[in-house]
Amino acid sequence: MSSSILLIIDAAINILLGVLLMLTILIPDQIPRFLGVPAAEQPFYTSIFGAVLFGIGIALILESKRGKSWQMVGLGFGGAIAINLCGGAILIAWLIFGDLQIPIQGTIFLWLIGLTLIIISVLELVVHQQRQRLI
Repeated sequence: MSSSILLIIDAAINILLGVLLMLTILIPDQIPRFLGVPAAEQPFYTSIFGAVLFGIGIALILESKRGKSWQMVGLGFGGAIAINLCGGAILIAWLIFGDLQIPIQGTIFLWLIGLTLIIISVLELVVHQQRQRLI
């Protein structure tokens, strides 16, 4: 079995799990019941973890499309961007649409994290585009 096929299988698993966990935003009681796992009192961390898994799945797909090199490499900009954008986006969605009962310092802290993830991803995209133009 080729490494790109294994990466695609791994990606599919991560994306499926990620989507299921992110759906706890919309249907927090039904997903754990469907999966047969304990429900979290507040599905905040569950959905954040789902977004990260989803981002890892996208990163794995990007990695599977890389050239046929036998060197083991990291995911680089593409993976970092996918993971950070997914995590940052779902965190910001929680802050906008979720009814988080947290103190103001927690809200500020989480906004800083979410915006930092989005900003670093945009910067990585800009650097990547600049490097592509130089090639």
